[in-house]
Amino acid sequence: MLAQLLLGNGVRLKHSNTLLGLRQYFPPQTGLKFRSAVRGSEFGQRKFSSAGLRLTRLSPPDNSRSYAIISQPRTKLTRLLEPRFFSANSAQFAAPSPPLPVLSPPSVGRWLLFSSALVFAVIVVGGVTRLTESGLSITEWRPITGILPPLSNAEWNQEFEKYKTTPEFKLLNHSITLDQFKSIFYMEWAHRILGRVIGVAFIVPLVYFSLRKKLTPSLPAKLTGMALLIGVQGLIGWYMVKSGLEESLMDDPTAVPRVSQYRLAAHLGTAFVLYIEMLGTGLLALRDWQFAKGGKWSGVTRWQDVVGHPRVRMFTRLSWGLTGLVFLTALSGAFVAGLDAGLLYNEFPLMGGRLAPPSDELFSAAYAKSPDQSDLWWRNMLENPTTTQFDHRILAVTTYFSTGLLYMQTFRPSLRAVLPPLTRAAATAAFAMVNVQVLLGISTLLYLVPVPIAAAHQAGSVVLLSTMVYLLTTLRRPGMAARAWREAAQKGEALRR
Repeated sequence: MLAQLLLGNGVRLKHSNTLLGLRQYFPPQTGLKFRSAVRGSEFGQRKFSSAGLRLTRLSPPDNSRSYAIISQPRTKLTRLLEPRFFSANSAQFAAPSPPLPVLSPPSVGRWLLFSSALVFAVIVVGGVTRLTESGLSITEWRPITGILPPLSNAEWNQEFEKYKTTPEFKLLNHSITLDQFKSIFYMEWAHRILGRVIGVAFIVPLVYFSLRKKLTPSLPAKLTGMALLIGVQGLIGWYMVKSGLEESLMDDPTAVPRVSQYRLAAHLGTAFVLYIEMLGTGLLALRDWQFAKGGKWSGVTRWQDVVGHPRVRMFTRLSWGLTGLVFLTALSGAFVAGLDAGLLYNEFPLMGGRLAPPSDELFSAAYAKSPDQSDLWWRNMLENPTTTQFDHRILAVTTYFSTGLLYMQTFRPSLRAVLPPLTRAAATAAFAMVNVQVLLGISTLLYLVPVPIAAAHQAGSVVLLSTMVYLLTTLRRPGMAARAWREAAQKGEALRR
């Protein structure tokens, strides 16, 4: 803008050194000259051939000097060179652009994925702990002092004596030895230690990234919520264990010393939510960084053409619905596990030679506690082992066919033409995993819940949920910070050209 004013209006400069210093900015090809003249009878002219400029010197009677730049007609070459000059120097005169928002580096995404892997591991270990009936072996909750296991025979005997006071020992394990007690103690201890490791591995990097201002503006509140959820998860875990240690179980001759299926479902469901949040946030952080650095979005160049397409929006809604169905099916498995319902009707697809058990068995009046039996339906669905297993079967079959239908949608020409390649790959992975999960579930039922297969079945539910989370991340538009970084990089590239 300053150079245009000098060239267009012939602005006079009072200091010759300032004017002559402009010479370096005007190469000979610009066609500009400095003219020099003395007002009155004496007129002189000097050409600066090396600069291609003409300087006019005006000498009034008081011998003061003034200079003017005279513009020559622009040639084609001049017009070609002017944009290069102004684009290279416009940053000196333009107003400073606002700072870019903070964009989380890849290290944040990798940390979140590592944290989600730890949560995956604790879910699997927790499943094995339940299957081996080890969860009630530690009768106290000591977050700090409980880090170390018993280190001497005296300490082991002390822990064993505490376990002998529990309903589980009195009703089921009254004949186990100290060595057998150690095996179940170590399983529960490993589960608790892994939970503590998750807390440290998540909170310490969170504090570091927050202090170093490495988190995208939307992340601090979200990650703080995850940290709080880790603490809540520990409290729910102990609340669940306490339900299996209550002395009231001894008053009911039909009672089985095990944890409440409601608290077990809350404990597992919280772990699922924590895993989904860590995994999804980590994947999105890595995606945004890749997009901000010029990478493709889900394998396509223009994300705007995809997320706004009506068929893609419909596919996204179906994917969200299927993800919720997978979550609900996995959560219903917690009720099956809590009630040992997998030990009933060990056949598939029939139950006692028919598709569904008798209605009086599915909705038994024995489970209703209200005088008017208004709680008959929901108590049977959540407390009756037969009904719980039947519900889990229905949800599993529905999940299987829904995943297959979503996968088939990716072959429709109208949708396939606009669906990102990564989304199609994720749908394929989800359909492959749901087949594996169904086979594991049937095998668990037919072989009377063996620990390896049952643990693999629980892990398979998390893997299936992971494929759906990944699918949803492929359909999510880039974050605001990533878009701002990408636009700034594109503008900078345009200026360099």
